[in-house]
Amino acid sequence: MARFEYPCPDCRTTSSLHESDCRFDGTDWTTIERAYVNILSTLTDGPLREGHLREAIPVRWDRLHSAALSRLRHDQRIRETDSGALELLSPEEFSEQVAVPTHDSLQTIYEHGSVPGCHDHAVFALVAYYEMVGLSWPETRERVTDWLRDSGTWDRGGFEEESPEAVVTGKRHVYVRGYGWKQAAEEAANVIKRRR
Repeated sequence: MARFEYPCPDCRTTSSLHESDCRFDGTDWTTIERAYVNILSTLTDGPLREGHLREAIPVRWDRLHSAALSRLRHDQRIRETDSGALELLSPEEFSEQVAVPTHDSLQTIYEHGSVPGCHDHAVFALVAYYEMVGLSWPETRERVTDWLRDSGTWDRGGFEEESPEAVVTGKRHVYVRGYGWKQAAEEAANVIKRRR
């Protein structure tokens, strides 16, 4: 099931140790968490237009609330209804929403599959992406294993491991350490594009 760790809306830290150029440097994590909780708990009662949401939270709306709402939208945790109200996605809806990456290099990997010479970066990038969006390790392992088969990547060969499951299990450290996906995805996507 998807999880949510209340990241800083700017630098994405989940502790009071912000990056030096973060606009919320000096803001402790509990304050950031409270801003998210104000928004999320209010929206659990049902969809609200943004103006009504600002009025309904139990404290004065501030720039941290605005940034948290922006992060929730960007991370696809909240969507706008046809009537313009904001609503929370259920954990199941969220997992389905982020199952197919839409970032350019990740999308290339996901849609075309990997090729020998970039398998390591492609699997690394997908594991890192699913960790970043909050999928659990079992769900990440299942999605990447399915992708290896469904995309034709496994059939192209070039793996030392005996199964797709073993390939993904070998990348568990990427998930545990929370590595970023961008560089690995760009490198893999460049190789894939050259071979198409």
